[in-house]
Formats: sequence, C-alpha cells, structure tokens
Amino acid sequence: MIGAKKTDLRREAGQRTRDGLQTAALELLAQRGQEGVTLREITDRAGANVAAVSYHFGSLKALCDSAIEHALERYLDAQILALDPLGSTSTLQEMAAAFARPMVRALAAGGQDLAVMRTVARVGIDPPQGWERLNGKFDQSRREALRVLTANLPGVDEQELIFRTRCAAGLLNWLALAPIGAELAAMSAEQIERQLVPVVAGAFRGDAVVGR
Repeated sequence: MIGAKKTDLRREAGQRTRDGLQTAALELLAQRGQEGVTLREITDRAGANVAAVSYHFGSLKALCDSAIEHALERYLDAQILALDPLGSTSTLQEMAAAFARPMVRALAAGGQDLAVMRTVARVGIDPPQGWERLNGKFDQSRREALRVLTANLPGVDEQELIFRTRCAAGLLNWLALAPIGAELAAMSAEQIERQLVPVVAGAFRGDAVVGR
C-alpha cells in the first residue's frame, strides 16, 4: 500500500514536470517561434533541469513538437465546439462569430489561452507535417464550416469556399501576432467580437468592403 502510494506520488510529480515543460515551451514558442527557443530558457522557466527534458520528451525538438501539437489540438477542439451547434439555417454572421470565437476568447483572456493561439498562428504559416492523429479534427472543422457556408452560398463551389475559409483562418492567425491584436486584447470579448465578426463574415462572402 505504501509502495503504491509512493509510486502514485512519483507519477504525479513526473506529470507536473512534464506539464510545466510543455507550458514553458508553449509560452516561448508563442513569443518567438521554434527557431528562437533554447533548452535552457525552457527549463529555467519551468523550474526543471535539462535531464527532465530528455526523460520526458527525448529532445528539445520533441518537446516543441509536443507543445505545438497540444496547441493545435486545443484550438481545433474549441473551434469544433463553437461550430457544432450551427445548423443549415444559421447565418454567415453566426458562422463568422463561431469561427472566430476561440480567437476572440483568447485575445480577451490573455495568458495561456493567447499563447496557444499565437503558437497556432505561427505554425499556420508553415503547417506541421506528420501529425496524422489530428487529421480527423482538421477534417471535422472543415466539414462543420462548409456545412453552413454551402447553405448560405449555394452558388459558390466547394473549393472556393475552402479557399475563403483558409483566408479567414489566416486573418485570425495574423491578428494573434500583429500589433492590432494587442489593441484588441485591451477590449472585452464582446467588443472584440463586434469589431471582428463583420470582417470574418466578409471574408466568407467574398465581398470585401474596400471602397465602401
């Protein structure tokens, strides 16, 4: 019994160390991207030693890959959760609000939530390869978006709708990293949504408001 309890405590301590390393890596990746992160910075921030990285992940690259995968999964889960309740009668405005909701909430919350979005934004510029485990979630998110867009824009073919969806995602990624994102982060979630949703809806419609 005592031996089992000690094993559980060691396991819990190990998990805390692993989580702390991943969190530290995520925060630094959000600030600088993978090329700007060092092993020493991560371990200092996590309060761990270099041996812990080797033990839990094997290498700096494996740790960064794990943090990025974690960020992508959290983002996809949040987006699927926001899009899932929408039906064929939902409007483009409602679609845009749901599509942007994970970013809106992250900008308003800051901290770890925003670090996740900034990491997603950075890897969105050069999407990771080889993470087949997330392919199903990428596909589900795309299907959820296309379901509503097709109902609202019946004259637009699927490839064009996918292109517009990618453009809308790129816009949100840019906001996470650009100075204007810091301006939005000073607002409430409601204020951010009021500013952002019409822009995202315009990207889906394909009728940019330039000149109006």
